Amino acid sequence: MSDALECQAPAQPAALRIAAAEPRGLEPSGSQVLVQVDATSVNPIDVKRAAGYGRRLLALLGAARFPLVLGNDFAGVVRAVGPNAGPWQPGQQVYGLVPTGRQGAHRTDVLADTRWLRPAPDHCSSEQLAALPYCFTTMALAVRAVGLQPSTARGRRVLIAGASGALGRLAMQLLVPWGARVTAVCSTPDVQACADLGAEDVLDRRIRPLSSLPTQFDASLNFGSWSDDASMLAKLKPDALGHATAVHPLLENFDGLGWIGGLGATLRDLSRQRRLLKVHSPHARYRWVTFKPDRAALDTLQSMLIARAVELPIGLAVPLQQAAAAFAHVQERRPGRALLLPRTP
Repeated sequence: MSDALECQAPAQPAALRIAAAEPRGLEPSGSQVLVQVDATSVNPIDVKRAAGYGRRLLALLGAARFPLVLGNDFAGVVRAVGPNAGPWQPGQQVYGLVPTGRQGAHRTDVLADTRWLRPAPDHCSSEQLAALPYCFTTMALAVRAVGLQPSTARGRRVLIAGASGALGRLAMQLLVPWGARVTAVCSTPDVQACADLGAEDVLDRRIRPLSSLPTQFDASLNFGSWSDDASMLAKLKPDALGHATAVHPLLENFDGLGWIGGLGATLRDLSRQRRLLKVHSPHARYRWVTFKPDRAALDTLQSMLIARAVELPIGLAVPLQQAAAAFAHVQERRPGRALLLPRTP
């Protein structure tokens, strides 16, 4: 029997408890494998979901009924394999993702579909690996949404808001080697870190507003704040590729306004932003990005890991029993990723 970090009905602070997981359902079938989880990350969405965020739309995925187990990314060891799991073998070190649902990855053992699983490079620890898949996949979906890829990125000016966060750091580690010219938006303590990651220009938002930037960008990625979205659109060139944001109000709209009101608010928000974009860049794309497992993103991450070309700083790693500290670390926006170590006593 495995242990899981269950989130109880919404409360402030979130109610978390360690519970014994049901033994049934942990036998891999089809292309599944059972993974013993050595490390799993706490993402900002986990902290929000613990308080009920996204309950209406996520209910469609079976991911909103309490108690539930949060978490999407993990690293560990294969314990058992399903009959169609291909080359995967017990004892193999792996990392990967589980889709958003009730199962989650904050547990000692998790069932994973082999589509969302990759072999762990020998030089990477479980902690290093567990910090990456959710953030990297979300970032890669945003980069793809604006039309950036190795063949189109060279020489392109890319504006990244929230550049010092996990998504922003990963975007620079991907785009700078592709030849993109990145302008990073962050606050004073993170200016040097963004410069070290290859940003051509760093905007310290405590000193200079977004409005001070020239209208020169081919693409923009908002990983910071929804309130910055309109300002970023105004900085795109007439022939820009597009803009993507991972901090849109989709789930919040439905949570606060219900199904009909939430749909109306979402359509209005999208329509307004697209009209703003058309004024500056009539052919540019505009996308709201939400996480979902993606093979191409995981393949790119694997290649970068093998080349030792990607990493995120870890700020806290604690046993499952100290999960409240990890959730507080994320909620208070302390630096570095927060990890849970289910096998650590």
